[in-house]
Formats: sequence, C-alpha cells, structure tokens
Amino acid sequence: MSGDDLFSMASERQKASFEPLAVRMRPQTLDEIYGQEQIVGAGTFLRAMIERDTIPSLLLYGPSGVGKTTLAHVIACETNSRFVRLNAVTAGTAELRKVIQEAKDAVHLYQRRTILFIDEIHRFNKGQQDVLLPYVEDGTVILVGATTENPYFEVNRPLLSRLRVVPLSPLSEEAIAAVLRRALGDTEKGLGVHHLAASEEVLRTMARLADCDARVGLNLLEQAAMLVPDGGELSHDVVEKVAGRKVYTYDKKGDAHYDTASAFIKSMRGSDPDAALHYLARMIEGGEQPSFIARRLVICAAEDVGLADPQALVIANAAAQAVQFVGWPEGRIILAEAVVYVACAPKSNSAYMAVDAALADVRRGGCGDVPAYLRDSHYSGAASLGRGEGYQYPHSFPGGWVEQQYLPDPLKDKTYYKPSAYGKEKDIAARWRERRGGK
Repeated sequence: MSGDDLFSMASERQKASFEPLAVRMRPQTLDEIYGQEQIVGAGTFLRAMIERDTIPSLLLYGPSGVGKTTLAHVIACETNSRFVRLNAVTAGTAELRKVIQEAKDAVHLYQRRTILFIDEIHRFNKGQQDVLLPYVEDGTVILVGATTENPYFEVNRPLLSRLRVVPLSPLSEEAIAAVLRRALGDTEKGLGVHHLAASEEVLRTMARLADCDARVGLNLLEQAAMLVPDGGELSHDVVEKVAGRKVYTYDKKGDAHYDTASAFIKSMRGSDPDAALHYLARMIEGGEQPSFIARRLVICAAEDVGLADPQALVIANAAAQAVQFVGWPEGRIILAEAVVYVACAPKSNSAYMAVDAALADVRRGGCGDVPAYLRDSHYSGAASLGRGEGYQYPHSFPGGWVEQQYLPDPLKDKTYYKPSAYGKEKDIAARWRERRGGK
C-alpha cells in the first residue's frame, strides 16, 4: 500500500471520528431504513424503482428527522447514476445552471444520467424552480427534492406536476428505538466499541424525547454516552441530565401550525375540554401568537356554540381582548377559562348553516327584488315610486310583531334558520315557532 493510500485512509478515519453519530449511522441500504416501510418496504413502487435504478423525479415530503436526506443518501449509494446534492438555502441560480450543464455533458459524453438532490427545495423562489422545469421535463436530470413544507403550497404547480410526491410519515417510538439500538451495538460506525448497555425502557424514553426525529434521538444518545464510562449503562438519570426537558417542535408556518389549530377547534366543537386544553398548551409552548389562538376561539364560539349559548361569544371576545392587554404568561389563564367555557357549552351551528344557505341562494341569483314596501322611503320622491307603501310597523301591534312577508317573492317560502333544541336556543326556537302559529 502506498504512502498516499495510507494518508488517505488516516484522513478518512480522522474525518469519521469528528462526524456526529447521526451522520455516521446514516443508512447505506434500504433495509437499514426504519419506520418508512410503507414507501420502501418489500414490494413497494419506490423500492422497485431504486433497485432497478430507474427512479422518476421525486419530492420527499415530511417533518424533520424522518429520513428524507437518508433516503436520498441510499439512492446515491444504490444507483449507478451521477448523484449531485445541493441545498436550496445556499445554492443560487448560477450553481443550478452549472449542475444542469454538467448533467447535459454526462448524457452526451458518457450516456450517464444525473440524479440531482435538492434539500429544502421550498427555499427556492419561483424563478429558481422555473430554471429546473425544462430539464426535469426532458430528463436531463432526475430531480429528488426534499421539503418539510406542504409541497402543494410551496412548490410551483408546473414543477410539482412533473414530480411524484412521496410523503414520509413521522417516526414512531418503536422505529426510533430501533435506530438507537442499532447505533448502540454497531462497532464500526456506532457506539459498539464502548460496550454500553441500555434497557428497552431507557431507549423508549429517548425515542419519546426525540419527538419523532431520529436525528434528535441519535444526538441525545451520543451525548448521554459521553457521560457513561465504557462498559457502563445508560440510565434514566443520565438521559434526564442530557435532555433536561422535552423541547416541543412546532412550526408556526407549517402543517403543525394548522393541524394543531384544527384539532383545537374540533376538540372544543366536540365538547372535550381536556383535549382542547392540550392543544391550547401545544400552541402556547410552541410560541404561537395569542391573537391567532383567540381568533380561533371566537370563531368556534360563534360557529359551533352559537345561539345554544350566546354568552360563549361574549366570553370568547372578552378573552381575545384581555389576552392582548395582559400578554404571556398570564394570558394562558384567560384563554384557558374561555376554552373550557366554549368546550363545555351546548352546541348549535344553526346560525352558521343559515347564513351559508342564504349566501348560496344569493350567489345562484334569481332572488327577485326587495319588496317595494320594505324599500327606503326617506328620500324625496320615494312616495311617488311607491316606496314604503303598505309596510306594517311591528311596534304598532301587540307584542311588537305582525305577520308580514319580508323575503322577495321568489324566496317567500324559504326557511334558512332551523333552530336546534339545545341550551338557550330551545327558548328562542319556541318563541320563533309560536309567532308562526306552531310551524
């Protein structure tokens, strides 16, 4: 072996020793990927395409730490194509055009395809995404993009239509525990040379603290291992020293933002104050703006509680104003009070359904004119046009009510408001039907 070869091997070993455990343990084969069996398991489309080296252009979509970059790395290891990696945060249009030109040369000179992996592809602006379009279209490059953002919002539709979107699921505790177990026993790239022991319970604890992110789990394992002598055991105490407390991951501009808000509203609608408080806590801990939370609270009070308890909207609106005045951390108490009230209140969506039904008729058209006797009669010349003629003033009748047609003729028999029989709306409904002769 030559001196240059020995020097190269020594350099590689030195480089490997400085690489984080998460980098060293990155899978090299499909069989080493945990938790994504639905896309790379036996018999799946993507696995077959990778094994045949005929992958189409892909967009890997999922939260951090679920294996997007790992899957791209496996594609690089198992393909005979050129593999070029860019990060959209640091790469510009000039670098992109250079890679495309090199891909053209590889096709013409060596009949070799280029797989271009672009991490965080959502960071590219529209112009940069448009640069890729013709070369993905004609096969100059096989594009493999990775994004944590919803691609249907962040990637141009023309480019998206040429990519196969591959959603990666958040990793389960079992999958992350399996990753940690493998790293603990791997003597070549992992921590196996240290002969450390860890119970299944401790591995599950670290997996839970990782919050579906394998990278976080491996970093936690590596840091915990530094506190234990060779041949020792990783305990809950050691893990607690390293982890401190769980840092809840919450992307205020991504799916977590909208998914948590959706669960928050649906829990209040479903009259589950415990679940509603849980999702409120998630949003608070994630740094959500109090105004965003308060708006959802007010909407729910109007849409889902409605006339079954009109006080709910008053309380929700008061909470929205109060939390802006008080701020965090005391604002959490104000919001919690209103959340519990709205969640426990009787529910009715009659007002919401009624206004949407009325809007549907207006948008369809053909509703007819406002009856002449209901039109404004306060301007000069209105009387000569018959405006207001025949109008019956309700306060001139007993009880302040008189039967009178208010809807335009084409809609005169239309009923939009259909009251529920819950809470205070039960009384409203009784009065409403009484005036209509029990109808």
